[in-house]
Amino acid sequence: MPASRNFLAPTDLLPGRKRLTPGSVAGDLTLIAWFVFSLFPIIWMVILALKNSEQQTTTYFRFSPTWSNFATVLSDKGTAMTSVDFKTSLFTSLLNCAGAVVVSLVIGIPAAYAAGRWKFRGSEDLMFNMLSFRFAPELMVIVPLFVIYNQIGLFDTTVGMIWVLQLVTMPLVVWILRSYFQDLPEDLEQAALLDGYTRTRAFVMVALPIVRPGIAAAALLAFIFAWNSYIFPLILADSNASTVTVAITKFLGGGGQAYYNLTAAAAVIAALPPLILALTIQRYLVRGLSFGAVKA
Repeated sequence: MPASRNFLAPTDLLPGRKRLTPGSVAGDLTLIAWFVFSLFPIIWMVILALKNSEQQTTTYFRFSPTWSNFATVLSDKGTAMTSVDFKTSLFTSLLNCAGAVVVSLVIGIPAAYAAGRWKFRGSEDLMFNMLSFRFAPELMVIVPLFVIYNQIGLFDTTVGMIWVLQLVTMPLVVWILRSYFQDLPEDLEQAALLDGYTRTRAFVMVALPIVRPGIAAAALLAFIFAWNSYIFPLILADSNASTVTVAITKFLGGGGQAYYNLTAAAAVIAALPPLILALTIQRYLVRGLSFGAVKA
């Protein structure tokens, strides 16, 4: 008897086909369940934002949806009970975060390039100390900052908020872009120097265009961290430089009543700017997050 041969079924030769097994089905169902569980708080926040005041404390999925909560939040003075000027806080947050990101990029990009290209004794310690400012609790520095801001007149000002928020974004930008410049082959800049470029021109004309996706990714992450900051705006700002993170919480206690539906509507609106920014630079963001992942 000749030895039996194992022949592949025609479906096994098709690319991209996955054989269904109990293990794969269980894994897919677990992944879907985890995905739904992770998104449930966001889904519930959107549902709560569409409920009226009578239904805001119910846990039923059947309700009468209304868009009036968003109109109330975006009105000039919120409600008669809360008097929250959320629209002004939203504009102030955009100005503060954009200013902090611009300052961080203008100073952080050359600093990241220098940290990635030149090594000296104690350079790693210096970078670690810079990173420690990012991970240090904000409550540890908020008291001296409050005293200094009151003495030099930066309390409740846009300049003061931009300056304090760049303390959050600057270390992040430097550390992220430093790795991109380290992965960038130095031979490209050496070739530009041989062609007569100065060091500054080689940096601007050669290095910066290549790491542009990384700059976009660092800018987005810095904007998100600045946008989500709460302690600094809560203590160092009042009415003129208040941000959305502080304005959202004011809907919870206005007039002795908690407006959960207005709080949820404000949170949904506050989540839109980072989301829109991420979708706008999505092409650069994907390239930036994967830049340097595979080395030759």
